[in-house]
Amino acid sequence: MLSAEEIVSQQDRETRAWHQAAAGAAKPGSGTDWLSLVSGQHRANFELWHIEDEARAPGASDSDLAGVKLRVDVTNQLRNDLAEQLDRVLLGWLEPKGLPNPGAELNSESPGLMIDRLSILALKIYHTREEAERAGAPEGHAERNLERLAILEEQRRDLAGCLDALWRETLDGKRRFKLYRQLKMYNDPALNPAIYRASS
Repeated sequence: MLSAEEIVSQQDRETRAWHQAAAGAAKPGSGTDWLSLVSGQHRANFELWHIEDEARAPGASDSDLAGVKLRVDVTNQLRNDLAEQLDRVLLGWLEPKGLPNPGAELNSESPGLMIDRLSILALKIYHTREEAERAGAPEGHAERNLERLAILEEQRRDLAGCLDALWRETLDGKRRFKLYRQLKMYNDPALNPAIYRASS
């Protein structure tokens, strides 16, 4: 069901493909199978990365920044919702098998949150490699980014290994994870005082 190697490979393939695609290229399907959900969650991070870049563009107007902020909020909510959905699917798959074992040691981070971190690392690795290979960059730029790339790749290997270990130990009944709801408040008109005070 869950393979960190498969997830990392897919995230890398999609990151390259989406960067190379023409504007308006088709986004991943809305399928409900496992790897489609992983893809959708990664796409949300991909979109969020590039929206955040727009927020830092020199000369962006106040109106531009307000529009970017709204898009960041919507996309970040989607990213978190999809990470939770990954955990729901995994827990649904485990439930008929009597897993996770309720007596097992609780892991502090769920697979969905780990996959979200792997997604962000895939984007960092892609863009850091791009910077390391950038023509005309200042002296020392390539070397600095190659050092950063080595660190990022090590971090991803470690995290992928931890994800596989968590899944293996969950299947063995030695470890468990829970769905940790993000419960974001800023997008909820009933919970954000800046919204509900303005409408009263």
